[in-house]
Amino acid sequence: MTRDIIDVQYPTLDHTESIANIGITKTTVTQANGITIADAFSNKNNSLFIVIENTATSSLLTVKAGDAYPNSMLGDIVIELPAGVSAIQLQDLSRFEKADGSIDLDFAEGFKGNIYAIAKWAGVREAA
Repeated sequence: MTRDIIDVQYPTLDHTESIANIGITKTTVTQANGITIADAFSNKNNSLFIVIENTATSSLLTVKAGDAYPNSMLGDIVIELPAGVSAIQLQDLSRFEKADGSIDLDFAEGFKGNIYAIAKWAGVREAA
């Protein structure tokens, strides 16, 4: 399977560094391809949110087990996606992380909708 790839979208801080704003770019899901979120875990701060807009009736999402850490042996997780918007936060990051830092998602047959992933920056920004 050739997966469609999306990137995590990070906020841009205003000049006071008091407000962060994310301009969202959505990707239409091609159900047969599935999705890879590139560098999904590079932030390592547990702030990743996967937002899915399900325009069909309720459906299923499979969060694929990774290959980077031993607890990936716990396997995939299948969750229900109700019609509408769902924001998913993964609590056991290492269970799903692949060696390249990405994560794979599969969608049940008949799924229609959009996806995007957002997170906040981890660590200190480079000095300007």
